Amino acid sequence: MNEDMLTEAQRRCIPNVSFELIPIRNLVSNQDYQRPLSENHIRKALEEFDVYQINPVKVSRRDGINYVFDGQHTIEIVASESGSRDTPVWCMIYDDLKYKEEAHIFADQQKHVKSLSSYETFKAHIEADDPKQKMIEAIVRSYGLSITSTKARNGISAVSTLERIYDKYGQAVLDRTLRLAAATWEGEDNSFSGSILMGIARIVVAYGDSIRDDVFKDHVGRVSVKAIIRAAKERRPGALGYAEAMILEYNKKSKYRLSLRTLYGGQPVNSEDEFVEE
Repeated sequence: MNEDMLTEAQRRCIPNVSFELIPIRNLVSNQDYQRPLSENHIRKALEEFDVYQINPVKVSRRDGINYVFDGQHTIEIVASESGSRDTPVWCMIYDDLKYKEEAHIFADQQKHVKSLSSYETFKAHIEADDPKQKMIEAIVRSYGLSITSTKARNGISAVSTLERIYDKYGQAVLDRTLRLAAATWEGEDNSFSGSILMGIARIVVAYGDSIRDDVFKDHVGRVSVKAIIRAAKERRPGALGYAEAMILEYNKKSKYRLSLRTLYGGQPVNSEDEFVEE
């Protein structure tokens, strides 16, 4: 496009940059305004390395030196994956920026960036026909449920929890978790929250076939989800508090009582944790 045809407003929206392939050995990073390199982040990125996820590295060329002010993790990931710092990466070159200007750009670069929600990411994976997300969606739909962006009756908005259960415990545990949640509260508000689902998953993993689905439905379903939430918060933080609250209800007036120790791999728990009110 002929730049002479652009309006002044249009020109203000186009950064004055050029693009070059620059070998990583010719890039300087770790300025004082940058965060320290995260070896954990680099390791995880290498485990799922995808060349299509590499963004151009932002470089300030000052006094003939290429200073990286956005992309220091990118260059370390590429160097590790390729095995060489001679590997070139695409760089977006800003000429004649001052050090303080670099620091200011670095500080504000994420200011107006809207991150994808878990739901948006999940739906994109569905459109890409990625097998994990397709399987999770199929399991959810098999119980007449749907994956939603916000809370809705018979909808699950705790998308990251679904993926975490699937990744950590497998397809069978996710399937049984949803079966128990759907049968026990029949779509009651918050019955598909992340805490409830993860609590049930912990129970399924800990007790396996010792858990009777009919007893879980009848005994735990006698109390509302709100009551489970209150009891969980009184016991301990996180999914284990929810799991404990549900096991206590499961055990009430039951022939099939379960020890809370099993939730912790047989480790002792506080004496009051073993007490079950009748």
